[in-house]
Amino acid sequence: MKNLLFTNWHTMRWVRLAFALFLFMQAFTTMEWFFVAFGLFFLFQVVFNLGCGPNGCSIPNTKYSKK
Repeated sequence: MKNLLFTNWHTMRWVRLAFALFLFMQAFTTMEWFFVAFGLFFLFQVVFNLGCGPNGCSIPNTKYSKK
């Protein structure tokens, strides 16, 4: 878990973290608590490094053959 959290920080991971913190701040200042759910979604993506990476959401072009 420590390795997952402290390695492979790319630009989109930083953007997701900033957006999650922004949503938590908005939820607190406006008292609109549904922003917390969206903030938790993005924080979950940051912690577990899920979602599209820096190369986008593409399928590799390599073909696999059965041998």
